[in-house]
Amino acid sequence: MGKIALFFGTDTGRTRLVAKQIARKLGDAALAPVNIGRTTLADFLAHDRLIVGTPTLGDGQLPGESTGLAQPSWEEFLPQLAEADLSGKTIAIFGLGDQKKYPGEFVDAIGILHDAFVDRGASVVGRWPVAGYEFTASRAVDRDEFLGLALDQHHQAMLTETRIDAWLAQLAREFPR
Repeated sequence: MGKIALFFGTDTGRTRLVAKQIARKLGDAALAPVNIGRTTLADFLAHDRLIVGTPTLGDGQLPGESTGLAQPSWEEFLPQLAEADLSGKTIAIFGLGDQKKYPGEFVDAIGILHDAFVDRGASVVGRWPVAGYEFTASRAVDRDEFLGLALDQHHQAMLTETRIDAWLAQLAREFPR
């Protein structure tokens, strides 16, 4: 099986930095991270194991031109998947959010991406416990788990590396070999 592909959307560059950190930790098992706004649908679909990352902007939005970004991101890429068959693809999602400033939509973008991928046949892995976070609502929560790794670089940056390490250990068990 091929290497793990990493795709990310970003607004401030924080998600890109986390994607690079994940790639470094995965070493030879991963390809270099690629900005989703700078890739093609064919390049995305060429991989069977993917880790994707996104921030949540404003009122629970994906990054994109309508949120003030100068370049395309997830908001523009996701519609390209409308007719895509993601069967056979395993995807893990990480998301950045601010649980104090936006407690009612903390890491919502994880949920948006999760639903889009599952609706098109992908298997999504990498759920993460909600314990240790303070928020009121999130589209990224199913029962007592996030649908991917939730990171708060504003208020819990000191926990990021530990959370990434634990999440990657979990993915090593959940990704097909």
